[in-house]
Amino acid sequence: MFYFLPAPLKGTLAALLVVLSTLILFPFLMLFALLKLVLPITPIRKGCTVVLNTIARVWIGFNNLVMDSLHRIEWDIRGAQHLSQKHWYFVTCNHQSWADIPAIQYVLNSRIPLLKFFLKKELIWVPLLGIAWWALDFPFMHRHTKEQIAKNPELKGKDIAATEAACEKFRYTPVTIFNFMEGTRFTPAKHERQNSPYKHLLKPRAGGTAFVLGAMGEMLHTMLDVTIVYPGTGEQRIGIWDYLSGRIERIIIDIRIREIPPKFLGMDYEGNRETRVEFQRWVSELWAEKDALIETLKNEKHSGI
Repeated sequence: MFYFLPAPLKGTLAALLVVLSTLILFPFLMLFALLKLVLPITPIRKGCTVVLNTIARVWIGFNNLVMDSLHRIEWDIRGAQHLSQKHWYFVTCNHQSWADIPAIQYVLNSRIPLLKFFLKKELIWVPLLGIAWWALDFPFMHRHTKEQIAKNPELKGKDIAATEAACEKFRYTPVTIFNFMEGTRFTPAKHERQNSPYKHLLKPRAGGTAFVLGAMGEMLHTMLDVTIVYPGTGEQRIGIWDYLSGRIERIIIDIRIREIPPKFLGMDYEGNRETRVEFQRWVSELWAEKDALIETLKNEKHSGI
């Protein structure tokens, strides 16, 4: 609709509209968050949760509408045909840019339950955002360091138990837990510093994923292995401004549905060396396959139609 505008103006307009929608919807989010906090009645809390998730989806949907109105991004989406809002999912993806999250939200919003991230428990005290994350049922991690456990062995296993308790609400309500397994965005400098064995990926951090599956193994049986590629950008670094201003012309998002091996569901990653080695091997195999897929997608011929 407004494709003719220059990129800087489109980027500025997109950013302003996203901020405006946030300012409009945030008071409603806080209202139902406070209701959920001060009225500890199960039916009321469940109702508030439904409304809060709807507000979040409306916010994402509006952002998607802004992108469609301002830009002519060609979305090449593969493997999204059999997704459902009634299933529990663990989602992981390669991480190249801050544009990855809005791009993934564009594709998955309303196709699966709202994306949620594991957060450090200290983040619940962040003004306003902490209560918003709590209201949206973002699970907060309880992690003890190896040094803390060594000094106090009674702490062993309590982090998983505390997180399991925090995630108990997900047992009856489908949820999507999202995690960038690389832990940080890919850059050539990080790739070289790690001496990564992969061409297009940093080394995966298996421990964070293992923690999620250990805490939520009874609920999370299916992984969405997402691969995102920005064709035609070469070695150019893609940023959120490129996404907002429409400088990204095409995005490929490939989704592979994978069943998580049962032996990794509810596993004791830290305490069972054999399981830890097997899980790291499984993750390495996934990453090798993803690296090869990225190479294929980057070199794929495109008709432009």
